[in-house]
Amino acid sequence: MRQVHHPEVGEISLTVVMGALSDPIRVGLVRVLADGRERGWGELRAPVAKSTLSHHLRVLRDAGLTRTRQEGTRCFVTLRVHDLRERFPGLLRAVLTAADEQDVGLQVSVQESPRAAVS
Repeated sequence: MRQVHHPEVGEISLTVVMGALSDPIRVGLVRVLADGRERGWGELRAPVAKSTLSHHLRVLRDAGLTRTRQEGTRCFVTLRVHDLRERFPGLLRAVLTAADEQDVGLQVSVQESPRAAVS
């Protein structure tokens, strides 16, 4: 199993975070993950090829916005809400508010897994 690098909180750079958020697909991924739930990569829906979606998720992880966990052959991703609030208070809220107001990232969604849909 390949180990992935996640920057420590103090290593997260504002310019790298802002660069990662410069793409509407990545903003959409942040919007979807902002509910705090861990999502399997297969649940994420975006109008791009799987390899491109993987690239976007890697950019977010490398910037320190998300954390990826591998379980067997499946990968799961979460937004690093607490770490982002600690490093850049108010930034995540401002980004999400602006994205809502400007409808940025709406093309990204989540397909609930059959397990989650049954309650």
